[in-house]
Amino acid sequence: MVARERDFTVPTVQLLTPEGQLRPSAEAEPYLHLVEALDDVTLEQFYRDMVTSRRLDVAGANLQRQGQLALWVPSHGQEAAQVGSARASRPQDHLFPSYREHIVGIIRGLDPVAILSLLRGATLGGWDPAQNGNFHLYTLVLASQTLHATGYAMGIQFDGASGTGDPESDAAVLVYYGDGSTSQGDASEALVFAASYRTPQVFFVQNNQWAISVPVSRQSPSPLALRGTGFGMPSVQIDGNDVLASYAVTRQSLEEARAGEGPSFIEAVTYRMGAHTTADDPTKYRTQDEVDLWTTRDPITRYRTWLEGRGASAAFFDEVDAEAQDFAADVRRRALELPSPTRETIFEHVYHEPHPLMAEQYAWLDRFERSLDGSDA
Repeated sequence: MVARERDFTVPTVQLLTPEGQLRPSAEAEPYLHLVEALDDVTLEQFYRDMVTSRRLDVAGANLQRQGQLALWVPSHGQEAAQVGSARASRPQDHLFPSYREHIVGIIRGLDPVAILSLLRGATLGGWDPAQNGNFHLYTLVLASQTLHATGYAMGIQFDGASGTGDPESDAAVLVYYGDGSTSQGDASEALVFAASYRTPQVFFVQNNQWAISVPVSRQSPSPLALRGTGFGMPSVQIDGNDVLASYAVTRQSLEEARAGEGPSFIEAVTYRMGAHTTADDPTKYRTQDEVDLWTTRDPITRYRTWLEGRGASAAFFDEVDAEAQDFAADVRRRALELPSPTRETIFEHVYHEPHPLMAEQYAWLDRFERSLDGSDA
């Protein structure tokens, strides 16, 4: 039997080349007007966001190595995908993250110390989305947020909060997940319901090439963008290290979702420069040559080159660097001031009301700890 030839390729939307030149690919032309409409302040804000994200990443990793955090989840290398997509959303939109979208939360108004508190173990929970720009809670259970997001998008639809024709009030949902999560059943179930109900949402997959130690090539023989197509929704692959492509494609996709045109799927091809988390050693499964190759595609360097070509001054870049450094230092200082939780905290939020089982377990723990220091003698 002769094997059939299969063409598992999709075109990639790219506006900025790795060298920092604005040369839109053919697939990017329909989105170019969205970038041309951006003013200088907004374009500079993209750069501020990306630099801030990277400085926070360094501070978080250092805190973990110094024993101040139980874990840190790096986002180095994925700044363009996150910043562009987050800036494309409107205030009424709801964003559902995984656990790596630190700058997305900050853009939506979240205090990053809330993230550090969670990773420090100082809190059992996250934050109130209503108080943080509709940025929902971090989800460490892979892909479960795709179901949460789809259910929320169905609720928006049932409430008549999308598709009314009013862009100032119509809402949509943007859900982030990684290439590893696409292999979870939850992700496929979410796509089924989203396509069936034509929910107002955008699935944003950050393909950073590695699901911890498993390469994306082993997870999927075809581009992940085809996943959305298979479920009957428009799907686009973008250069995830191009902040302009991330912004433009997400902007248009969200506008279509708010207008009642149903869900869409974006695969942002990027790279996780650091470890999966600080509990991981990426040198065990990937080569330095691969890391070096992606270093040449750095999203911040690429964008800075383009801004310089447009006339951005050295003073602007110095100002951004200083602001980001101050921001990270402030976050570090406040993280070190976080109080440790009391042991009562473990039992307080298991049930909404006081529960005899929790009282019994707390009493047992109290007796056990007193027995260790002899105070029950």
